[in-house]
Amino acid sequence: MLTRSAPPATEPAEPPHGRLPEGAARRLSNEPRLLADIGATYARLCVESVPGRFEQVRLVKCDDHAGFADLVRHYIDGLSGPRPRHGAVAIANPIEGDAVQMTNRDWAFSIREAQSALRLNTLLVVNNFTALAMALPHLGEGGRVAIGGGGPQPNGVIGLLGPGTGLGVSGLVPMILPQGKRWATLATEGGHASFAPTDEREIRVMRHAWQGFPHVSKERLVSGPGIELIYQALAEGRAGVEGRLSTADIVQRALQGGCATSAETIDCFCGMLGSVAGDLALTLGATGGIYVGGGIVPRLGALFHRSSFRARFEAKGRFAAYLARIPTYLVTAENPAFFGVSSLLAEHLPDRDGGNPLLERVRSLRPSLSPAERRVADHALENPRAVMSDPIVQIAQAAAVSQPTVIRFCRSLGFQGLADFKLKLASGLTGSLPVQRTPVRRQDATADLCAKVLDNTVSAIMQFREGLNVEAVDQAIRLMHAARRVELFAMGNSTVVALDGQHKLFRFRTPAVAHTDASLHALAADLLGPGDVAVFISSSGQPTDLVRAAATASERGASVIAITASQSPLARRADACIAVDHTEDSSSFVAMISRILHLLALDMVAVGVAVRRSPPDDAPPEGAEASPRAEQSLLAPGMLISHIE
Repeated sequence: MLTRSAPPATEPAEPPHGRLPEGAARRLSNEPRLLADIGATYARLCVESVPGRFEQVRLVKCDDHAGFADLVRHYIDGLSGPRPRHGAVAIANPIEGDAVQMTNRDWAFSIREAQSALRLNTLLVVNNFTALAMALPHLGEGGRVAIGGGGPQPNGVIGLLGPGTGLGVSGLVPMILPQGKRWATLATEGGHASFAPTDEREIRVMRHAWQGFPHVSKERLVSGPGIELIYQALAEGRAGVEGRLSTADIVQRALQGGCATSAETIDCFCGMLGSVAGDLALTLGATGGIYVGGGIVPRLGALFHRSSFRARFEAKGRFAAYLARIPTYLVTAENPAFFGVSSLLAEHLPDRDGGNPLLERVRSLRPSLSPAERRVADHALENPRAVMSDPIVQIAQAAAVSQPTVIRFCRSLGFQGLADFKLKLASGLTGSLPVQRTPVRRQDATADLCAKVLDNTVSAIMQFREGLNVEAVDQAIRLMHAARRVELFAMGNSTVVALDGQHKLFRFRTPAVAHTDASLHALAADLLGPGDVAVFISSSGQPTDLVRAAATASERGASVIAITASQSPLARRADACIAVDHTEDSSSFVAMISRILHLLALDMVAVGVAVRRSPPDDAPPEGAEASPRAEQSLLAPGMLISHIE
């Protein structure tokens, strides 16, 4: 059933408070866009044709629909006017890849399948508190109410809590850039952290909760269902008090003032919320303030303002004075998440002229860049698709700059690096979201299974390429090139990579051996000496045998190369570490993608050694064009010529 909660489409609803981030309105075209905020109990949907103006707003009960796609389709089918082609949805759930399994509802869906079923060109799905967090800097004084004292520090981190069916937790971290401030959102599941009681009453509530739940999270008590648990705990043993009430009834009785147990329940709830808010402020260093959203607290009215929330927020012992300076706010703006999802969607869509919003940003910010960064900007504007696919070394060569300059250019635009820049650029040029990891399901057809395996691998390779430490590869090449002999150490799934490396080194006429028996690793490492190179290959970098062998090889004077996870014990033992930080679940399937990335890392080192080999005796005179045969002689027989131009 659809319930109207705003004026009809003929009378567009002005946003009650706030505005879109600067520049977002300019990037949006006048075609309608679907925006939605879907919680565990209710969903709010609207259409945005004019930036910041939300029309045909509907409040929909989730229980009335079989699933996510059914709910959204029902809303779209009831719209007046053109059908939206692009949509952005905030959902009360962590978003990790294509498959979504809601925590507080029995809804599961594929984002790609839902996009196809709803006939949308773009479907952006984000965590609901990520969307709400994006709206916070733009609420204005009219969209919030201060609770207690304190004041926000300029450029301070902002924290967000939202009790509802669950407990949402998020934050905003400011990034100060030459062109202004940009916010990075934190998508967290902080509501599932363990709850800690602070007084005898809360210990009593905790004991009651333990009767039904072995782990009592903050969400278990600081939420709508948590209010019912608190009431049940406090009502135990009290004569004439109903043992069970719904959250709505508890709130209503507390507001009316006729039920002491209900009033005490709400006060206990607000105190717990204050403690959790103080924890978040300390964890994030949230000097920009803590905001409380969600559907419950605004309904408490004066009860919340009179409660122990603020006192408990500051009650952190030695850090009470620190927290007293941090403001706390209650979000009162209507449908604030719409501003967040609208802003996020704007980053993925072409502007009204069919261009790319990111390229428009590059064009507008070009005068503020350094001369070298402007050369990167010009190359990106003239060759956007090449920039989207080329490695950093080719981009730097084409723009006649260094690789660090390319990274500085991306950061000047507000991105973490080249991979982040390419992600946004790809979204705008293709009209859809770029490749992401998608889990393979048992019911997948063969065509879908193949596509997912390939897409996942391509995505992992792209991420590996953009995060590659070129200096580490160069150091590994130098060590390998000067090696008297090379010994490779691996175990489990990595043994095939070690054997592949051994075969490559044989073609270089380099003495090499692959050790794949863990019981022999320490013995083999003990026989190494100066001039030798030991290569250790491991997905986790944790196996004790490998770490011990690496330490022994280093003690004997050998150089150690590691192809493993950064920050791992094995990486810390290496003279050169080619970091491969891809993780995958190997509990059901043999790790596949990490093996491919390790093979690629060895290929890079092998090709680097090949091109550094002295040219053959029959090399052409300096300045003469090399023949294909002479070029091939850089590699021993069997190596791929296609690696070298």
